[in-house]
Parts: sequence; C-alpha cells; structure tokens
Amino acid sequence: MSEKKIGLFVGSLRKGSYSKVLAHFIEGLSSEVFSYKMIEIGDLPLYNQDFDDHGPVPDSYTRFRDAVKLLDGFIFITPEYNRSVPAVLKNALDVGSRPYGHSVWSSKPGAIISDSPGIYGGFGANHHLRQSLVFLNVFPMQQPESYLAKINSSINEQAEITSDSLKDTLVSFVEAFEKWVKTVQA
Repeated sequence: MSEKKIGLFVGSLRKGSYSKVLAHFIEGLSSEVFSYKMIEIGDLPLYNQDFDDHGPVPDSYTRFRDAVKLLDGFIFITPEYNRSVPAVLKNALDVGSRPYGHSVWSSKPGAIISDSPGIYGGFGANHHLRQSLVFLNVFPMQQPESYLAKINSSINEQAEITSDSLKDTLVSFVEAFEKWVKTVQA
C-alpha cells in the first residue's frame, strides 16, 4: 500500500491553541502507511469570488488548493466559536471549494475532532462542520465521534498533553480513521 497523505486542518490561529496541540500529537502518529501534516489556513484572505472570476488569484489560494489536491484525506480539529465553526476554518473550506466545479475536497474521507474548555466538547462546531463537509462531498467518518470537553484540563502551559486518557482517545480515533480511509478508498 502506498503512503496515504492526510491533511490536518486546525480551526484556531491562537498561538496556544488546544486544537494545534492535538494536531501536533496526531502528526507524531505518522507511519510508513499514513502521513499526517498540518495544512496552513491562517494566511488565506477571506474568500472573494472576484479573485477567481477576474483575478488575480492570491498566491496563498493557489498554494493551498495545490496542497489539498495531493491529500488522500482530512482530519479537521477545531474549537467552537459561538456554537459554530471558526471563520478561519469555514474560509478554508470555501477557498478549497472554488472555483465552482474544481473543489479540492470532493470524494475524499474526512473526520472531525472538536474541543472545548466547556462541557459540550465543541458539539455545535462539530455538527456545523459536518454539514459543510457533506455538501462538499467529503465522506465524514461517522463513528467514533470526537467531542473533547474540558480540554484545558488535559494540556499544560508548555502545550503538552498531560492526560494518558486523552492520548489513548486520540490514538483510537486515528486508528478508526485509518480504517475509514481504507474503506472509502477500497
């Protein structure tokens, strides 16, 4: 089996982002079969169709679209902002879905991890994101779902995961996702 390249899309730009800590942990789970890499989304200007229709298309759009085209699947790791998806993540979805008919997302497996210092684990963001992914023809993994509540109690100020339970949860989630990728691409 050739190496599967999986992009990690983090819905937070904050330096000390819990979602980034989770993504770094998942990058460390890379193997000869599955390679995990964070994809930068913070440098994408807000999507404006005039860029695609009349130019010039920002270089960051082109770099992003080209990088996502090469991926075999996606894991979205996101906090919840106001019961929804952070704007930076929604913008990345929009940029990658255009120009119309040239979406870089279509027909690939995906998964969502939402996290929050609150007790609901980013449930709202998780389900709003799922709605967009279904429309974009991404095949989101159904089970296990991942809503990581009280995430701040599992990550220290040095951006390290301090909870063995959280580490085990992430490993199990990634193992399930790898099976999902194989199923979707069979």
